[in-house]
Amino acid sequence: MQTLDETLKISASRHTHLCPRQVLGIRIGVAGASALGLDVPRKDQRLLVIIETDGCFADGIESSTGSTVGHRTLRIEDFGKIAASFVDVETEQAFRITPQPDARQRAFDFARDEPRHYFAQLVAYQSMPAEELLTIQEVRLVIPVQQLVSRPGIRALCEQCGEEIINEREVVFNGNVLCRACSGAGYYSPCHVIHPINYLLRNELVK
Repeated sequence: MQTLDETLKISASRHTHLCPRQVLGIRIGVAGASALGLDVPRKDQRLLVIIETDGCFADGIESSTGSTVGHRTLRIEDFGKIAASFVDVETEQAFRITPQPDARQRAFDFARDEPRHYFAQLVAYQSMPAEELLTIQEVRLVIPVQQLVSRPGIRALCEQCGEEIINEREVVFNGNVLCRACSGAGYYSPCHVIHPINYLLRNELVK
């Protein structure tokens, strides 16, 4: 198991510096695994972590838990919150962890010699007792774990755009198999298709 100092160095190496949100990610990652009784960092897929924002916080979570998007053990549900849920895939037990609302103010009690807010948080978040820094709540997932992680090798074709859909993310609407974008739940709105060769030729003409 990694020490806190080792984990801080791993996280800092991703940014060439260490920031308070990375430290929160590390502390929350360790606390989440501990609540489930799991050792971290992990190399298997038993621990699933769902984080509610991206950025430096995510790097702290990855450094402490070993969970990554590439291994499908880390997911982002962007609620704009410094929060994460930790799921034991085998038991489906889950805990959601957030910093306490007044964590920034409490940091000054643990770093009395540091008047600058940023650095007080940076120092204090490393040493504050978990019960003073974090709120831990047992939760139940709305979507079953097996549906979240899906199964390998499952594919479908969207009947509207024709693109392949993996990981059982298709939507059946009025008997038609659709991708999320074509079902109206996409993050983009299609304009027109540009063939890669035409795109390259157009860029050459612009130069």
